[in-house]
Parts: sequence; C-alpha cells; structure tokens
Amino acid sequence: MTEIWILVAANPAIDNLVSRGRELGGQLVAVVAGDRSCAEAIAASGVDRVVWLGEPGATPVEARAAAVADLVAEAAPRVVLAASHPAERVLAGALAGRLGAPALTMVSSVRLEADAVIVTHATFGGVAEETVRVEGPVVIVDECGSVGTGLPVPIEEVTATAPPTLTVVETRMSSTTRVDLGKARRVVAVGRGLARREDLALVEELARALDAEVACSRPLAEGLGWLSRDRYIGVTGQHVHPDLYVAVGISGQLQHVVGCRDAGTVVVVNCDAKAPYFGECDYGIVGDLAQVVPALTAALA
Repeated sequence: MTEIWILVAANPAIDNLVSRGRELGGQLVAVVAGDRSCAEAIAASGVDRVVWLGEPGATPVEARAAAVADLVAEAAPRVVLAASHPAERVLAGALAGRLGAPALTMVSSVRLEADAVIVTHATFGGVAEETVRVEGPVVIVDECGSVGTGLPVPIEEVTATAPPTLTVVETRMSSTTRVDLGKARRVVAVGRGLARREDLALVEELARALDAEVACSRPLAEGLGWLSRDRYIGVTGQHVHPDLYVAVGISGQLQHVVGCRDAGTVVVVNCDAKAPYFGECDYGIVGDLAQVVPALTAALA
C-alpha cells in the first residue's frame, strides 16, 4: 500500500494536508517532532499512523530535522506533505535534501501515476503555473488549514537518531502580536499613496467599519516600517483570499497583485486614473484617499 507521509513540527493544524493525502489514496503516516500534546492532536486528526520522536525537551523542533529526514527517508515514500509554517518548512527542506527530491510550493493539484507524481503548482510568485512530472519522491509544502478531528490512532514512539546538540537556553515573548491575514474575510490594504504615517488612522478607521484586517504593500512594511512585515501582501509576502479586498493608494503592480489575486471582490481607491489596478478590480474610485476613505467610513457607519 502507498504511504503518504506528513511532516509535523509542533502545529497540529493539518486538515488540508489530510484531505490532500486522502485524494491521493493509500495510508497517511504523520511523523511528529513536537511534544506529546501535539502528537495526541495529530493522532485524532484523521491520519492512519502517528510516529512520534518523543519529548523534545529544551531542543527546538527545527533541530530535529536530521532525525525526521532519516526516519522518513528509510520509509522511501513517493509523496511527503508539510504545512507552510516556518518550522515545518525546515523539516521539509532537510528531507528534500536527504532524498534528493524537489520541494514544491503553491501546489494546486497532485496525482499519482504508475511511475511518477504529476504536480501542478504556481511559479514566479503566482504569475504563472506549471505542471511537472516527478519520477521519484517529491516534498510538497501546502496550506495547513485547521486542526482536524477523527478517531484517535495509537502513537508509535521512536528514538530519534543523531540527537541534536542545540538547546534553548532562554525564551523571550515578543511584544508584538502577529496577524494571520490568510484567515481574514475582509482586508483593507494601503500603499505608497499614503503621504504620512499619521494618515494610517484613516485606513484603520475604515477597516474597523468593515470589520477587516489592515494590510499593506511592500514599501510600507520593508521600506518605511509603518506596518509590520506580517501585514505585507505580495509576491514574497502574504497571499490572501478574502471575500472583500480594498486597496487604498496601491498602484497595482504585479508584485503586489499576485498576493491577493484570489480575493472575491476587489475595490480600488487611487488618485491616478491610469493606475494598473483599475484594470484588475471590480469597483474603482478615482480620488484623493484623504477624502474618499473618510467618506466610505462615514457611509458604512
């Protein structure tokens, strides 16, 4: 029977991976590098087997990547799935290197043939899509989803080979709160058309009126630092798919648009009637955002 392996670092939100594995058929085997509570959540997530490396203790889960790679490589699976979390990507990279296998992201479809795996995935940040034929193992980094539910299966504890020498000696909590834009139903994004940092308040008021999250284009996050990087939408930033996307003062260059191309309804506010975004949106308003945004907020109230 074909085995589809799922890599889990410490986050049990894998229901999308379980669904992907079920579409491929065969037995779903999850290998867990995190603690016992994570392993127990995975055991009840709909998989067929759970292999657990035991308590990590003071060892960060990423440091167990070599042990995970050795364990999975010994099983020689055709397809390995991993969530797009930072720690899981470390495990996926280590395994891909160990297997000499490609690691593919932004995957839209996977199917098995007799002697190959056929994968369709986006390239160039979503600008294009290609279908590849992999004659050998393939590692797929996919959207994670939420924590699944199912009948619990036994947890098989194994001893990790090559114990890592890296340990955590201190942990400091971040003073900032990260936002998961991927789960937002509505997003108000602002770009370089915002003249002053103080004017962010206008956009934040509109977002509150819409019950939306605030996002931005790359210059505001990485150039000016007006918003945190986890709010940056674009080819190398967040990729979102809200029901409503309001772009304020964003010209609509391809590098940004690929990050929100899956939005349901797109509304653009820009003072430049020739802005490229007007060719992409559902509704467009040409005007000064300092006047248009407060008017929209008032109308929503």
